[in-house]
Amino acid sequence: MEFDYVIVGGGSGGATLAARLSEDPAVHVCLVEAGGDGRGVLVRAPAGAAAMLSGRPRINNYAYQTVPQPGLNGRRGYQPRGRCLGGSSAINAMLYVRGHPSDYDDWERAGCAGWSYADVLPWFKHAEGNQRGESAMHGAHGPLQVSDQQSPREISEAFVRAAMECGVPRNDDFNDGVQEGAGLYQVTQFHGGDRNGERCSAAAAYLHPVMNNRPNLTVLTGTQAQRVLLDGRRATGVEVRRGGNIDTLHARREVVLCGGAFNSPQLLMLSGIGDPEELGRHGIAVLHALPGVGRNLQDHVDFILSYRTSAKGLPGLGPAGLFNFVKAIPEWRRTGKGLISTPFAEGGAFIKTSPELRRPDLQLHFVISLVDDHARKLHGGFGFSCHACVLRPNGRGDVRLNDADPASAPRIDPRFLSDAQDVALLLRGVKKMREILRAPALAPYRHEELYTANVQTDEELERHIRARADTIYHPVGTCKMGTDAMAVVDAKLRVHGIANLRVVDASVMPTLIGGNTNAPTIMIAERAADWMRGPITFDRAVQDAREPAKSPAPPARQAAAAGAAPLPAPAAARSDT
Repeated sequence: MEFDYVIVGGGSGGATLAARLSEDPAVHVCLVEAGGDGRGVLVRAPAGAAAMLSGRPRINNYAYQTVPQPGLNGRRGYQPRGRCLGGSSAINAMLYVRGHPSDYDDWERAGCAGWSYADVLPWFKHAEGNQRGESAMHGAHGPLQVSDQQSPREISEAFVRAAMECGVPRNDDFNDGVQEGAGLYQVTQFHGGDRNGERCSAAAAYLHPVMNNRPNLTVLTGTQAQRVLLDGRRATGVEVRRGGNIDTLHARREVVLCGGAFNSPQLLMLSGIGDPEELGRHGIAVLHALPGVGRNLQDHVDFILSYRTSAKGLPGLGPAGLFNFVKAIPEWRRTGKGLISTPFAEGGAFIKTSPELRRPDLQLHFVISLVDDHARKLHGGFGFSCHACVLRPNGRGDVRLNDADPASAPRIDPRFLSDAQDVALLLRGVKKMREILRAPALAPYRHEELYTANVQTDEELERHIRARADTIYHPVGTCKMGTDAMAVVDAKLRVHGIANLRVVDASVMPTLIGGNTNAPTIMIAERAADWMRGPITFDRAVQDAREPAKSPAPPARQAAAAGAAPLPAPAAARSDT
């Protein structure tokens, strides 16, 4: 089968890119996704994330593990990653956060020309359909639905008041250029219409509305990429396994990897592109030496404090908690509101550990339930939790291969808390978080503090951090953009030394942004689509973002159908190919 573009990975990057490229009816696009179609009720219902996150059982989730981490007392970390159309945007907490403007200015200063905040802001706006409407900082007409929360709990507002009692200013928009403060997160959720209150994954925003009515777009789910095919130093296609068959998808123009920070470097290495020493260790012939593949892994290491509460109307285990969920289902189906619409992490804050800092160095996520070990360790009753994470860690890890089998998980080593400054900063963050959680505004809700009630000294608290800290799901950097010897892609995301091959996902970020990574990944894909289609699109997108009266209406949305739709015929079999 032959196409113009073959895209591997249907997550936030791949779904966005496939939809944008296929807007041109003369271009034939194939999107390859190992998982399912991402339309099920657990994806559409925001609270369904609780059933998918743990990976027990594995529902739309790769449920990866890291190698043992010395900084975490030798524990293996857990790395949930989305495995369906929409990728991790189908199983995450839906938080819409762009990061700090200076993060992107740092990218440009580091050699990534054209990636300053002034450069990327129009693309955030172009993607965004914000419930609050068009403004200098927000877009209202993009496919990605960005909403105020449908039914935030009162306890989440109490968290914001508690933060204010501890000197943190209120902030009702973390994306307006001033990030510091505490508030309720906006979320990627449909607002209004038939899908009000449903999750707006990248697939629901971009792909599902068009994938069954564009004859130039082929979406192959349940299809595992085996390797990128090369003709010398030019990518020509992708070998895939579908069922028990091995097929070849030929790309006339480009192959694009959108597998994320773990799977994109893995596929490059399986294809003979990477560090010769690593490839040789697994018997893979070196077709192009590129030592930075899989290096520079960065992630937000995170620690949780949890409290029991007698507050009602929250998610919880036991008869009362089950009753709350059952009671909430018809309300959500009828109005899109209620407990089923919650992102769980309703409140949050970006804080500075020193007033002299130019930007926040810690992020808090306030969760309306007891969270322990990624929902893999369960507690009965009701409670609330709060996460603290280091926004720009110094520690660097890597992604390597466990073996040469494409079906195997990659070898993930984030090297959490290997840097003493990261440990010290997280400790300060946990102490500030604890101060907020013990503030008067939360007194009516606060009962028993789990695990750390009697912990007093820094040494004791650090022991708890090393015993329970882990990721908050923002891995980036393993195919980093840049011009140095360890860069994998250039400023237009083209793989160094290989023609017709790009990477378009969070792995290209040279440094971790100060916040959640889903919205930035979608922005990256919007930019890549524009470069691949030509400069006219860029001019139009900037105009769209700045002139709301001229912005195009978002594509028509359709209700999610139950079950997988039949696959369209391959491009080679169509009369318009």
